[in-house]
Amino acid sequence: MSSELSDSALPPPTGTGESTTGPSRRTVIATGVAVGGVVVAGGTFLAGAEEAPTEGAAPSSRVSLTVNGTRRTVTVDNRTSLLDLLREHLDLTGSKKGCNAGACGACTVLVDGRRVNSCLTLAVRLEGAEVTTIEGLADGDELHPLQQAFIEQDAFQCGYCTPGQILSGVGCIQEGHTGSLEEIREFMSGNICRCGCYVKIVRAVEQTAAGRK
Repeated sequence: MSSELSDSALPPPTGTGESTTGPSRRTVIATGVAVGGVVVAGGTFLAGAEEAPTEGAAPSSRVSLTVNGTRRTVTVDNRTSLLDLLREHLDLTGSKKGCNAGACGACTVLVDGRRVNSCLTLAVRLEGAEVTTIEGLADGDELHPLQQAFIEQDAFQCGYCTPGQILSGVGCIQEGHTGSLEEIREFMSGNICRCGCYVKIVRAVEQTAAGRK
């Protein structure tokens, strides 16, 4: 079917001074309506507001990993981060979503004993891994020594960054980066505390490291 309009289909001139050479504004508008919402802009045809639906579902995979000593097998979208796996699939909400860009450290967990930003870690790459979150540090009702030290040193205020700070501190101690206050500060620098409890956080890590010697 032709999308062009005959001269008789156009409204008569109004005498307002519109040019009779080339398409008028009414012609462009009428033509756009006739072709079902496709408009001409700068000589290029632009599609209407509706876009074709995405075909097929996003690819997914099954992944098995050990979380806090328990083997878990889940099917997730291949784009799912470890943080979202923990929070949305396993209901382990202790790990916090702060910046979601690996800059604040609120999501820090241990993977095979090493601290990682879980918001930047793809879950599907952790087949067979061992993950430890803040929920897995305590031994029943007995707190991990660093958790106890945070309480004794009053090393938190709002508490939002605390799970990541504690997991990062555990990693820092296991890595042996506690030779001095300066070294602790350096190797804990990836964890931001917006309340400014850095001095007490460092003291808590120092206290825990000293208890291990």
